Amino acid sequence: MSTITQLEYVLAVDHERHFGKAAKACHVSQPSLSAQIQKLEEELGLIIFDRSKKPVLVTETGRVLIEQAGRVLHEHKKLQAIADAESLEPRGAFELAVIPTLASYVIPKFIGEFCEKYPGVDLVIHEYKTEDIIRLLHNDKLDAGLLVTPLKDDSLIERHLYYEAFYCYLNPDHPLREKEVILESDLDCGDLWLLSEGHCFRNQMLRICAEAGKRCVYPNIRFESGSLETLIKLVRTNSGFTLLPRMAVDELSPEEMAAHIRAFARPIPTREVSLVYSRSFLKENIISALEACIIGNLPEHIKSLKRKHVQVVDI
Repeated sequence: MSTITQLEYVLAVDHERHFGKAAKACHVSQPSLSAQIQKLEEELGLIIFDRSKKPVLVTETGRVLIEQAGRVLHEHKKLQAIADAESLEPRGAFELAVIPTLASYVIPKFIGEFCEKYPGVDLVIHEYKTEDIIRLLHNDKLDAGLLVTPLKDDSLIERHLYYEAFYCYLNPDHPLREKEVILESDLDCGDLWLLSEGHCFRNQMLRICAEAGKRCVYPNIRFESGSLETLIKLVRTNSGFTLLPRMAVDELSPEEMAAHIRAFARPIPTREVSLVYSRSFLKENIISALEACIIGNLPEHIKSLKRKHVQVVDI
């Protein structure tokens, strides 16, 4: 009779394609892991892995077994999740993924309080791009994502947290610095410094500019970065402008804000931030705890921004 542990070992080898690395990931010795997998193969009368190949290959029959093992382990985890959900205090394992343009600004605000208030929650936080988080949620590899919404995906639940306004960060010599507030029609994407492909914030940057008379000319967009901090430095020391979310603006000095930041006129271009999870989710108490901790630690000027004052930019 196969055991949960044996199935976990099989999935680890499938993921790592190496017995030694799989053993390390499972925190056991390689001989112990190999012996358990061999025992399972003998009990079932089949070969799961072709050990003669480097890296290890899965046999055709082994692939069918691994797919079933994944389903079994997923259902097994639900048993503990059901038990944890009945607890008055949130507890249990929880995997949260956050997009890069939120991670460095939001996580430090709530993580300390959450860990102190809910020591029974084993929280693991990953930083991934939006498309990867959605894929992992669909495959039940994550419990929730902290994402910019709406995603327009009926298989996922979006629990709204807050709205965050966009601001223009301008080079000191940029002509728009002379304006007190900026209209989207003022923008010219020929001067825009962008995040790289795959960031939803990049898509929103381009949508804001595309609405400015459709002047977005891709050949004129000169450099693409994976970091908002890099974009700030490029604008400061070269030319042009970029767009920043409010929490990134809050980290600038008063002098830098005065020299570089200009706000948009209402309705303010804004991103909506939500906790996103599967409709089959069983850890609602942890989601509610995360929601309360995140909202409770937001700056007042973020919490006070209402839907009627903003224009949510699609991703």
